[in-house]
Amino acid sequence: MPNSFYLKDILSIKEFSREDLECLFKNADKIKSMDMKEKIEIAKGKLLGFVFYEPSSRTKISFETAMLTIGGHCTGITDTSTSSIEKGENLADTISTISGYTDAIVLRHPLEGAARFSAEVSNKPVINAGSGTEEHPTQAMIDLYTMYKEKGKIDGLKIGIMGDLRYGRTVYSLLYALSKFSTKISLISPQELRLRENTLLDIRETTKWDEYEKVEEIIQDLDVLYVTRIQKERFPDPSEYQKVKDSYFVDKALLEKASSNIIVLHPLPRIEEIRHEVDSLPQAKYFIQAHLGKDLRSALLGLLFNADL
Repeated sequence: MPNSFYLKDILSIKEFSREDLECLFKNADKIKSMDMKEKIEIAKGKLLGFVFYEPSSRTKISFETAMLTIGGHCTGITDTSTSSIEKGENLADTISTISGYTDAIVLRHPLEGAARFSAEVSNKPVINAGSGTEEHPTQAMIDLYTMYKEKGKIDGLKIGIMGDLRYGRTVYSLLYALSKFSTKISLISPQELRLRENTLLDIRETTKWDEYEKVEEIIQDLDVLYVTRIQKERFPDPSEYQKVKDSYFVDKALLEKASSNIIVLHPLPRIEEIRHEVDSLPQAKYFIQAHLGKDLRSALLGLLFNADL
């Protein structure tokens, strides 16, 4: 099938089909099985540029290790205080400059629309690594890939998404991604953290979900529990954050009520929403999820730089 990722901006998961995602997963497995000599030819001579206006650990490092794994190199801005952004340089000028030095740009920005605007300015592909509360498409790709690797399928899974559904951009990308498969979705959150109204309008008619306030109502039926942190930095009113900050968590006692085959995922970082006692349990797959990010992003970059991989 044609490579839909070749030289393409990666702005929203909505822009890729189920077949595209399955192709991506297949290539992630393929690259992982290659020997080092084969891998380093995939992006040999290519340079990936970072423009991060927000802090990042896993996203930045997994993109960096992914690029190095397939023979490329990285440069860019990961601390705005040491760049001309600190002097007041606007986003358009920053992107225009970095696109002249690199073969693709990975952007993380606190404002909605920043990734799409940057793609219009850049003459090189832009990868959205988080744009305000909108989307984080490559995280959703990793989430689905982890489900596929751990459960052997995506179709037919009963998936609970719990936590900050209002401000969590990974949630919106994940729901768009799941809309391309046949799953049963349960959304679990306090009333204050439910999905924003007038969002996901293009899939609400075809993708259904049930809503719950307490995970205990549904935990025994789930194959996957996807947990997100409450994003304090996204709340316009700090007092609203204080009302909900400790409203949910996962511990051993909760998982004792679940199916023995449930897996627990989290895009990380976590605060207190998954207790550390869960880390040693077989259900805990969130660190594996983070590690799979390197394989998935290696495949994504490989497909981005090569018409045939």
